[in-house]
Amino acid sequence: MFLTGKLYKGTSLIKELKINNDNSDKPFRDVLEDSLIGLCRQLDIPVPIWLDKNTSELARHRKTVFLRDQFVEKVEYDKFEIKIEF
Repeated sequence: MFLTGKLYKGTSLIKELKINNDNSDKPFRDVLEDSLIGLCRQLDIPVPIWLDKNTSELARHRKTVFLRDQFVEKVEYDKFEIKIEF
């Protein structure tokens, strides 16, 4: 599974990164969590708060968006988008 993360300020893409996690021994939820944490670490951003809307968006579109209010710490970007690719 590939997980792509994009940081946006307004409508401008300011940073993008794609990581690969081929750990098929674990359940999908665990692989997703590990990938999200790894992606945040490599982008040097805090891990966002996961809401029910993120689960729904991910299930429907294979992508979801985290807004500023989903981060405990103050962030310098407006949104963080993740997308799953197989």
